[in-house]
Amino acid sequence: MKLYFTPGTCSLAPHIVLRELGLEAELVRVRLGVPPVLAATQADYRTLNPNGYVPLLQLDDGSLLSEGVAILQYLAELRPERGLLPAATPLQRHASMRWLVYIGTELHKMFSPWLFHPEYGEQAAQVARARIAKRLELVEDQLGVRDYLLGEAFTVADAYLFAIVSWAKPCKVPLDNFPHLQAWLERVAARPGVQAALQAEKAR
Repeated sequence: MKLYFTPGTCSLAPHIVLRELGLEAELVRVRLGVPPVLAATQADYRTLNPNGYVPLLQLDDGSLLSEGVAILQYLAELRPERGLLPAATPLQRHASMRWLVYIGTELHKMFSPWLFHPEYGEQAAQVARARIAKRLELVEDQLGVRDYLLGEAFTVADAYLFAIVSWAKPCKVPLDNFPHLQAWLERVAARPGVQAALQAEKAR
């Protein structure tokens, strides 16, 4: 497999999951811009993913899988015994998908684009920060009674949340009012799979 990624983006989530599952994948760095290009060759990345963003997963047979949440689900299902996508019952699967959708629609899309494009102005950024803080209240409540989003075990939802909440500091979103979330961030960051993913991306 190949994972097309850009350091500091949401592609960190499937990278973490690959490490957590012990799956091998070649890392191919994408330099985002107009146009986005493969860092090693300067080839136009849009020939692989017309949307021009990461992540993108290329399977050994050449198939291309796009969209982060779909990739996370695919990877977790390659090794279901690891429990990264609980699915023993329909209700457990719903809990997993609920959090993946919440992170994608209520957090991810509040950070990006509003806090990554200064041309929108500081007023738009302040509105985005306030809305992110409000949405993090639900996460804080959840983590106040459990180690991870779905209970005592790390799942793909935690990998996705970690990638997104890691943007808080550079985007000036204060986390002072979220002690449980801060403790969770430290707990996730200490995981060997997460450490391996972060170190590999720094080296690229």
